[in-house]
Amino acid sequence: MHISRFSSGIALLALSASGCGLAAAAPGRDVVVPAEPTLIDFVDPAAIVGLSTRTLTEGDTTDGGYVHINYPELADAPALNKALRAQAERQLRDFRARTAGEPRFPRPELNVDWQLAAASPEAVAVRLRTGESVGADWGNATRTYWFDPRKGKAVGSTGLLSGGDALERLAALVKARLEKRGSQVERDGLTAGSDVFDSMAFNRRGDLVVEFDDCQIGPCSLGRLAVAVPAGMVMPLLSDLGRRAQESVREAAKTTVADTPHLAPTAGPDAVSNRAGGVDCARAKCVALTFDDGPGPDTGRLLDLLQETGTRATFFTVGSNAAAQPGLLRRMSAEGHLVGNHSWGHRDLSKQARSKVADSLLRTQEAVSAAIGQTPTLVRPPYGAVSQELRDVAREMGLSLVNWDVDADDQGGGDAAHIADRTVRSAHPGAIILMHDIHRETVDAVPDILKRLRGKGYSFVTVPELYGSVGMQAGRLYRSGNELPGKQPLT
Repeated sequence: MHISRFSSGIALLALSASGCGLAAAAPGRDVVVPAEPTLIDFVDPAAIVGLSTRTLTEGDTTDGGYVHINYPELADAPALNKALRAQAERQLRDFRARTAGEPRFPRPELNVDWQLAAASPEAVAVRLRTGESVGADWGNATRTYWFDPRKGKAVGSTGLLSGGDALERLAALVKARLEKRGSQVERDGLTAGSDVFDSMAFNRRGDLVVEFDDCQIGPCSLGRLAVAVPAGMVMPLLSDLGRRAQESVREAAKTTVADTPHLAPTAGPDAVSNRAGGVDCARAKCVALTFDDGPGPDTGRLLDLLQETGTRATFFTVGSNAAAQPGLLRRMSAEGHLVGNHSWGHRDLSKQARSKVADSLLRTQEAVSAAIGQTPTLVRPPYGAVSQELRDVAREMGLSLVNWDVDADDQGGGDAAHIADRTVRSAHPGAIILMHDIHRETVDAVPDILKRLRGKGYSFVTVPELYGSVGMQAGRLYRSGNELPGKQPLT
């Protein structure tokens, strides 16, 4: 399966990172397996001062595909931020063009997330991971950008090498190491002029790890293919940036995970609003504002607005964003809001196997728990898509599923006045209102929404408060405070 890729040649401003903690990780879970040389130690994004995340998403209310594209934003690198956003928008446009036409089932899906393969004053690397499904199969691709803080320059992975000759010699080394993989591997495609060397990073020993996309140099059944070229063999091929990057990764690896300050997950208690209980929704006109996909660059400003007006809300956070910005989660909890689970990477859980559903939810539970010391009891399924497997896993994990019955229709941003008008017009007692704190326009609309709904006599509560003493049950799907739980089966 072909997956459209980010292009190289991005011009960046210089950036530096200090105090970087290491989060040792394999592609699926944050676990180091020392015997596997193709695994990379990823930098903990929470340790990078000024890092935030940007997101492009659609699919909650459209008939097209599901899209969630997430990438980092660094305070001291405006050129990097601009370039990544331009490429994210291009990838979105390409996906739309390839999936245009009659509605498909299952719905096509594009999902992009990221990791930091290095972060030091000498070199910064962003590893983009793209997953795409346009039918029954799911394909994965990676691409790694390297940034030179000294020169303020961004290069593709081949920028780690000293030139064309070095790339040809690397191709020969990789071919030789792939001989043991069998005849299914199409080694003839590994040439210096091909685009297969677009995801390269160093492991903790300084070996150069070369990653290939699914189906790129062999049948899709082979799964992930990667080669580690030993440090001594690759060192003569490296550019100045490559040598500095290799050394910086080696130095960072000397700080073990055990020595790195890192919040550990706790075992509870259940997440609650510390200001719940002041409103009886059986008597008052209550609505629950819910914000998805964050935290993002405007979440702090939203929290300011809610604090100024004494408003409480429910935040369904994406686990990878929560892990990158735990301080915002701590603020949410401290200021009386409720933090819920919105999966780790925002993939459609209704199409995932039971084990992957559990992994996505558990990783997010751990990230939230590490940040706020409480464990979420609510989960919002990405795109509102629910399967029996998801219900079963949610029930076993003690999670209630929460969708919505009022949509602010703000997923693509839009005009703040229109977002406010739609929200106020559709609001009703017991409403669960879907919004997204990743959009500036949504945050801009919030003061008007609060003023107008308060003028109509509404009180703002967290989702569980809509159900009062009846409470919410694990494994059950809730769309509105007006629903009668007894009418909906658990499974």
